[in-house]
Amino acid sequence: MDDKKQGLNNIKVVTMAGMLTAFGVIAGFFKIAITEVIEIRFSALPIAAAGSFFGPGVAAAVGAVADIGGFLVRPTGPYFPGFTLSGALTGVIFGLCLHKKDGFSPGLMRVTIGVLLNTLIVNLLLNSLWLSMIYGQGGVIAVMVARVLKELIMIPVNIILIMGITGPLFSLIRKSAKQG
Repeated sequence: MDDKKQGLNNIKVVTMAGMLTAFGVIAGFFKIAITEVIEIRFSALPIAAAGSFFGPGVAAAVGAVADIGGFLVRPTGPYFPGFTLSGALTGVIFGLCLHKKDGFSPGLMRVTIGVLLNTLIVNLLLNSLWLSMIYGQGGVIAVMVARVLKELIMIPVNIILIMGITGPLFSLIRKSAKQG
């Protein structure tokens, strides 16, 4: 984005962050449930886009609000603040890894690092801990082991999806900035 201020005090940033948050809520509805603790979700995509465009602060807000909004609109279980923390941390990770001040989309290496860090820290460690606390199924290690294969499969899928989303969106934003 070419705006000098990219925080939540810029109306364009707030508008775009709101749209990404809404997309995050909607994306959270589309999941493939394999077991009670293993689901394939795509809700990290708009958070990654927010991190790429605006950096870790705005992306953390998008991740946290999308989690809360998704729960309010369509709860799929009990509210657990750990998942809100996970959403915010996903935003921080993608913001730190993907955001470039030059207004160009991140390259494959930055996307891969972001996806790997998010998979390890948020998806495997934290979310497994939250799930084991909620469902009490054999402890956190048992939940992590059960989720490892799904997370390994999702790494290349997420890399491809994030690369496929951020590149065209950056081009669209640059084009609209030149016109407006």
